[in-house]
Amino acid sequence: VQLQASGGGEVQPGGSLRLSCEVSGLSFHYYAITWFRQAPGKEREGVACVAPSNVGAAYADSVKGRFTVTRDNSKSSSFLQMNSLKPEDTALYICAAELAPCDQLLSLYIRPGSWGRGTLVTVSS
Repeated sequence: VQLQASGGGEVQPGGSLRLSCEVSGLSFHYYAITWFRQAPGKEREGVACVAPSNVGAAYADSVKGRFTVTRDNSKSSSFLQMNSLKPEDTALYICAAELAPCDQLLSLYIRPGSWGRGTLVTVSS
């Protein structure tokens, strides 16, 4: 199983970025895809999760209304559209796949079994 996140970079506060997660080696359409982030010196936190077949999504309170998670099962990919970025959004963003409900994955009550390497997002003026 491989997950590869891309699309990170440096952006000014208020700007936008779109991250992509390409997945191979599993039946993508069965898996929930969760985006996590980890800032230096902080614990990993769930940011957004999209359920199989786009039937639903869940978000951390800190990103609700600013981030949107989607998926394209035909391309085995998930996307995280991040708008109105803030300096506190600076982190390594990592995508993960698991057969579990989004609310349990987002809280890490269930830890995903497949993780990607991540892409770095820096929000700075």
